[in-house]
Amino acid sequence: MPGIHPSPNIQEHPEIYEWENLAADPEGKLEAAMWRLGRWSGKALLDIGCGTGFHLPRFATRAARVIAVEPHRSSLRRAHVRVATLTNVEVRHGSAEALPVDDASIHVAHARFAYFFGSRAKAGITELQRVMRPGGSAFVIDNDPSWGDFAQWLGRSSWIKPPLPTDAGFWEEQGFETHTIQSDWRFKTRKRLEQVMGIEFPPDLVNQILAEHSGLVITYGYLLRHRSY
Repeated sequence: MPGIHPSPNIQEHPEIYEWENLAADPEGKLEAAMWRLGRWSGKALLDIGCGTGFHLPRFATRAARVIAVEPHRSSLRRAHVRVATLTNVEVRHGSAEALPVDDASIHVAHARFAYFFGSRAKAGITELQRVMRPGGSAFVIDNDPSWGDFAQWLGRSSWIKPPLPTDAGFWEEQGFETHTIQSDWRFKTRKRLEQVMGIEFPPDLVNQILAEHSGLVITYGYLLRHRSY
């Protein structure tokens, strides 16, 4: 499929990534901000790059219809299993650049950690213009590289080439406004925190993080990009 980049943290370690999702944003600050900007009650919601479908059951409690799109076959199968009993959710194989969705059929689009690549995401943004209904809202969620424990560790990671990209100008040109959300990850056990760090950072940095950082909470910043159509 066009425009696909691997996501080894979730694709190779789905069980550990589930713990990451369970720990993330426990107060629901991100979803609350989305809800203020573009409510999906009784509407059609599209989840782009849904992964194993972690967010789908929650979206389905309010949306009339949820369509999830995911390119990775193994993740797609897990998403199918997760929503098997939900009659208002469909999971489809596809990519952001070739959405298997009708023209002007979506009220709210959600892409969490699926448009990391800044200007290289332009084809996917063009595809959003095709599927969004007039008056609809699109949300693109990224890491905030300027705030929080996680951002500081990303800046030290050999897996990331500095400087960490924000592409703020690019997103503004595409009609998106950016909101910063300061939140955290809260883990139930130290073991879960340690294993999540192991899929997000190289081993040498993980050892440093665990030596420096005590407890079960990691501060974490989001960039919530929003566009109305």
